[in-house]
Amino acid sequence: MKEFEIVCPLTREPRLKEIEAKAGGLKWVLKKRSIDARKEPVWRYQYEAYGPDEPYVPYELPEYQDVHGAEPVIVVGAGPAGMFAALKLLTLGLRPVILERGKNVHERKFDMAKLSRDGIVDPDSNYCYGEGGAGAFSDGKLYTRSSKRGDLREVLHQLVKFGASKDILIDAHPHIGSDKLPVVVENIRNFIVAQGGEYHFGARVNKIVSSPEMVVTTADGREFRAARVILATGHSARDIYEMLQSAGGALEAKGFALGVRVEHPQEKINWCQYHGQWKPGVPAAEYSFVEQVDGRGVFSFCMCPGGILVPSSTEERTVVLNGMSNSGRNGKFANAGVVVQIEPEDVPGDGPFKLMDFQHAVERKMYDYAQSQGAANPMAAPAQRMEDFCLGKVSKSMPPTSYHPGVVSAPLHELLPPMVATRLQKAFPRVKMRNYYTNAALLLAVESRTSSPVRVPRDPETLEYVSLPGIYPCGEGAGYAGGIVSSALDGINVAVAVARSLKAAEE
Repeated sequence: MKEFEIVCPLTREPRLKEIEAKAGGLKWVLKKRSIDARKEPVWRYQYEAYGPDEPYVPYELPEYQDVHGAEPVIVVGAGPAGMFAALKLLTLGLRPVILERGKNVHERKFDMAKLSRDGIVDPDSNYCYGEGGAGAFSDGKLYTRSSKRGDLREVLHQLVKFGASKDILIDAHPHIGSDKLPVVVENIRNFIVAQGGEYHFGARVNKIVSSPEMVVTTADGREFRAARVILATGHSARDIYEMLQSAGGALEAKGFALGVRVEHPQEKINWCQYHGQWKPGVPAAEYSFVEQVDGRGVFSFCMCPGGILVPSSTEERTVVLNGMSNSGRNGKFANAGVVVQIEPEDVPGDGPFKLMDFQHAVERKMYDYAQSQGAANPMAAPAQRMEDFCLGKVSKSMPPTSYHPGVVSAPLHELLPPMVATRLQKAFPRVKMRNYYTNAALLLAVESRTSSPVRVPRDPETLEYVSLPGIYPCGEGAGYAGGIVSSALDGINVAVAVARSLKAAEE
């Protein structure tokens, strides 16, 4: 095998003659496509070429089995970790029984519309809870550095199998889009059910006991039984942590990140990143940065080119924001979380919930301030222009924003915790991107659901919960992932651990 690269202007793709000349008569396969905008913006296409003695073997997914009548495994949560754990269980001959507190991916859209339009929070159906999890409506970004967790191809090829574009197999920063991902999620559900698995919506789990099999009870009184339970509840399921603690389970405070959503006009980001050479038809520009400020990381997170901002509160009297993009990424605004790393030692107190309580207090503070200013929508967000924030000045006017519930001018430099505000004030002027630091950019608070502030400790070898045998925590909610792909990989790994455990129990 030999590798070669072809570089093209943004306005065209590689020509067949170019590829064949570089391949030297060998069979060629496109492996990666990316935009390099460090100097003159260009496409970079990376290929592999195979000779007759080294035939190319395309990746194939593991074979799924019909599991009607097979041994059940309960999967709590239908987000990325739960869905991919369930798919893996099918390949292992086990029957997934999925319990999801929210609604299916299409019905939850109505509750999200009420949240954005009227500020009405359904605590079981919102941007965080429901089929597909928080990732279903946050652009469907699939970029991860978690290659050591497992084979990324298993995740990406399954997404393509269930309806995602094949482009995600080659793009350097693959994404599906919030308009496309719900169909993929529904296709996964339909396939799991057709193979013999089960889905139960409106099934908020409030109790798990072992007697000796695992008995899982939902808030409406239903009971489900199995030998093993996979706990894949997402980073916002605070009631699950409380349930585990009340049963005597161990929990740990875990570092997370908190900050603001930053919104620029997309044309400014395009101009900066493409050095003024962006043209229609070229992908909307992205950005990312990491700074070290006073001993803590300050970094961009969940960047949504051509996207919109949405309310992500899971309970009343809190304000939480997230971003999303459709597949075309053709909106007028670019947004990203810019957040400060917070470690357990940064927050006073003891106990596993101290960072979660800190997170909640900031979310409540943002709500209280917006309402004190007469905001019409309960989800209205406190906001401030970027330069004004860094200079400690209240903004006299607000620029246009994609955030539908609206904004109120606020002194975010005073409302945010000092450890966050002071680091952000130092970081924004440092960003090495022309015209990034501008009063045309709007900061909206608060971006607080970056990852779980609590970890559910598990055995590093068996992946079983250290406190309650038979439970296998996984994904973001357990503190072992941070995004769609890393959560999916963790779900796959836990499904394999469950199958191994059941096999050992039989011997």
